[in-house]
Amino acid sequence: MNIRHSLPLPLRVAGPALICAILAFLLLPVVVVALTSFNGSALLSFPPQTWSLRWFERVFTYSDFKQGFQSSLIVTLWSSLIALAIGTGVMVAVKRLDFRGKDTLQAILQLPMVVPQFTLGLGLLIMVFESRMERGYAIMVLCHVILVLPFVLRSVYVSMENLDERLEHAATSLGATPLKVVFTVMIPQLAPGLFGGWLFAAILSFNEFTASLFIATENTQTLPIVMYNYVRQFADPTLAALSVLYVVITASLLVFANYFLGLSKVLGIEESR
Repeated sequence: MNIRHSLPLPLRVAGPALICAILAFLLLPVVVVALTSFNGSALLSFPPQTWSLRWFERVFTYSDFKQGFQSSLIVTLWSSLIALAIGTGVMVAVKRLDFRGKDTLQAILQLPMVVPQFTLGLGLLIMVFESRMERGYAIMVLCHVILVLPFVLRSVYVSMENLDERLEHAATSLGATPLKVVFTVMIPQLAPGLFGGWLFAAILSFNEFTASLFIATENTQTLPIVMYNYVRQFADPTLAALSVLYVVITASLLVFANYFLGLSKVLGIEESR
């Protein structure tokens, strides 16, 4: 018997209504920002009295945004690839090897999910200052790798759990070398988890702000930091236009990942079949 149908009508209606109200509350700021980005006036006002696309044009022509976007691409590319390589290696070792401290290692690598990001940024800043290191791209990439690694580990872990080891044994019995087994059997099976982990790492790295603010220099400012500096100097709808582009691109990537990979499977919400 369906429990939902046995409930009184008000309770059956209240659940979906509450969910819709929560979604509307969460989406309302996005709607306001989206409409503000088309404001023809240089002053932030809502609702807009006139409409214009000039703020989107300014997003693509403002020099600081260009530099910030370039820095974000450099940091995102390196940090996501390094995190993917480390996360894959760790998960393969955890899954296939039995060694002392395995659980401790996993717990340490998951800490960035519970430690506040500003704590990591401040810690790296103190480390750089005490060791007299240069605050360049290397420190920024290190910071982002630490922050996104837990998400890569989670994605690869789910793929490792669903890995069919019988295919590897079959390939080995047919004369395949260990290296060939890795590239022809293991990696193709792990491909959805690897791509999903990399995608999450790239999105999170590109949007990271709090920890990056502590260790960024004038030459390594990522786009979120440039946006923060911009809003302290100007009060026009340019940031609203840039925020709309952020939301559209991020949502498109997530929809793409969900369609081709299944985010519920990558995240372990749903069992792979």
